[in-house]
Amino acid sequence: MEVAEGSTSLNFPFTAWPSGYEEPATTTSMVHSMTTHISQIKSLMSFYGSTVHGNKKVYVPRWRPEYLFTDPEYFAPNKWTYLFDHSPLIKTLEKYVDYNKLQPSGNTKAHLIITAVNVLTAEPLIFDSAKQQITSKHILATTGYPRYYFQWVEVEKGVYAWDGSLLSNTPLREVIDASPVRDKRIFLVENYPKHCDRLPDNLLEVQHRERDIMFCDKTLHNIQMSKVITYYLKFIDELYHAVENRFDLEKKEDKQKFEKIKAKYKKIAEDHGAEIKEVYYITRYEHFPSLYENADFSVDTIKNSIKDGESRTNEILKDVKIK
Repeated sequence: MEVAEGSTSLNFPFTAWPSGYEEPATTTSMVHSMTTHISQIKSLMSFYGSTVHGNKKVYVPRWRPEYLFTDPEYFAPNKWTYLFDHSPLIKTLEKYVDYNKLQPSGNTKAHLIITAVNVLTAEPLIFDSAKQQITSKHILATTGYPRYYFQWVEVEKGVYAWDGSLLSNTPLREVIDASPVRDKRIFLVENYPKHCDRLPDNLLEVQHRERDIMFCDKTLHNIQMSKVITYYLKFIDELYHAVENRFDLEKKEDKQKFEKIKAKYKKIAEDHGAEIKEVYYITRYEHFPSLYENADFSVDTIKNSIKDGESRTNEILKDVKIK
């Protein structure tokens, strides 16, 4: 809700039927269409409010007067590579994130993996709290999305990072690589739904659906490959034990051959031994498709998003069976 408190909405007088006039008779489809358009207009107004004024809890426009004396390119917009400064997010996060726990010697029950992409090489950048101290700089890097005109972040000398969603919006592969031995029950939050009930009605909805497809979960291949690898590992395990029973370990030559096979088997099991037990999808439902919803920080929108997310998560958890 703090994000909603930092937003600035523009008032728009035509989102409700004018008082003193009788509302016309409507059909169910007309009501749905009118409600959709009103919702889209409200979202649009919130979007423009966020674009013009920013959101003081998350980001602020670069053209604000306070940057006059600190931004050397303030009067040279032709050289700008970003429009919004999202460093205010640091102060907001400090209220909720204990960075002392996001390091190898921190909380052993908490493991955070966030991803970015190297602007210069297009290579993935993985920040893993089990291997390094996660700081606000890493979080800024993983949220610096260029299509929203956020700036890149220098995470270390000469390494500049943008939001990792440019490569993958669901970094399941990185999670498996970070923990290749322990079996997993995976919960995927889909902010961008894969499925929709109908075709778009206009160009804005076309762009909205295009965006959802671009950023929706694409881990199906990773999951299928993981299952194939699990099958192969079980097969290799059977072969390993069959071979073990046939070696005469009293013979030096046989023992040396078996030790080589054993070392290879152990490495494969350690590098790829994790099995995906189950995958649960927690999908955000879109009552009214709106291209501008990502910058709609109005109180009602934030409250509805929280309520919908909690409701869908609880529905999923009811069906989870811990074995």
